[in-house]
Amino acid sequence: MPTKFDASGKRWVEMEFLVPGTPDQVWQAMATGPGNTAWFTRAEIEERIGGQLTFQFMPGVASGGTVTGWEPPHRFGYVEVGWAENAPPIATEISIVARSGDQCLVRMVHSLFSTTGDWDDQMEGFESGWPGFIEVLRIYLAHHASHNASSFQLTAETKGDALVVWRKLLDGLGHETADVGENWTVEAGETCFGEIVSVRQDAAQRYVLMHIHGEVPGVGLFGIYGAGETIRLSVCRFFYGPKADETAAASEPQWQAWLDGIAKP
Repeated sequence: MPTKFDASGKRWVEMEFLVPGTPDQVWQAMATGPGNTAWFTRAEIEERIGGQLTFQFMPGVASGGTVTGWEPPHRFGYVEVGWAENAPPIATEISIVARSGDQCLVRMVHSLFSTTGDWDDQMEGFESGWPGFIEVLRIYLAHHASHNASSFQLTAETKGDALVVWRKLLDGLGHETADVGENWTVEAGETCFGEIVSVRQDAAQRYVLMHIHGEVPGVGLFGIYGAGETIRLSVCRFFYGPKADETAAASEPQWQAWLDGIAKP
């Protein structure tokens, strides 16, 4: 969806989506540090207006800000700084409304004030980047809500034809193709098994989303996307249950080594 703007200089992108769970469960997932860690990225959030928050996206990459709205379990807002080099602060507002069938409607708006469209591509990138994580959120709320969680995001960069890189990533995961409903066993950064619940392949990005079963259940989000003249490979792993922390700590360096190997020409 293109960036919207008004005469005051405000520019914004917005999206709405349904997720399973009660408003309290969705609030816990979206407005707290442990909750964000379960489906998005490692986070620390001081739970009050004026509180500080930090998103640790990957090693060496973080974004910080301040909580501006705190009305549990329905409205959460914050302003981030440092989300892009030399960019103005960006405000995010999240509203949560109960719907029938034990679901909630979530509305998310990212906005900033700018007299030019210099940051429109980056804002629209927010919107295109959310769908995979929203699918992780749905899995978490449907199957693992309130469980202890640990996670990490890892990347590596390469160059070449995106389709060739995508096939190389799939081959590294032990599969030639990816289709929803398939049962996969993966022997890469770790050995795990589960069901493919979502696949995306288009010009912007390609990814496969796997609901992982076993002693330490979780989610694996494996994919590639364009980053200027390079291609960025990505592994996002989410772990749930009593052994989540130790399992994540043990597998993180192994996944990074695997990813670096896939990125080599």
